[in-house]
Amino acid sequence: MSMIATAAASVLFVIAALHAYWGMGGVWPGVDAQSCSRTVTGFPGRNKMPGAAASFAVVAALALAALVALTQGGLIATPLPPVLTLLATLGAMAVFLGRGIAGFTPAWRRLTPEMPFARLDVILYSPLCLTIGAAFAILAVFG
Repeated sequence: MSMIATAAASVLFVIAALHAYWGMGGVWPGVDAQSCSRTVTGFPGRNKMPGAAASFAVVAALALAALVALTQGGLIATPLPPVLTLLATLGAMAVFLGRGIAGFTPAWRRLTPEMPFARLDVILYSPLCLTIGAAFAILAVFG
């Protein structure tokens, strides 16, 4: 389980670092705020990335999820009762599986139709969320 926990946490920390970069005004993978927003958020009519507060809230959530994965995988200790770690693991699993599934629904496509986000969501973002959700499911059952 430690390999799954390490892999999931590593991916989550990388994604958190990307959000921190965006929160500080970074525009990669675009060339400006509008192209970055079209690639990363997909919402129509957006000319800029979400603000620093939103970006850093995501950073905190992703970092917390990474710590939950490491804890459930037995790689770091916590003073919390094991049931709370399990509940946090199940919560993270639900969020990532839900986001992954949503990316394949017509309602989500209507909400986030901008290209290249819509294409990247189907081939990268949603499958990655499903994979992370599956990692949390495995950690919940076997961790």
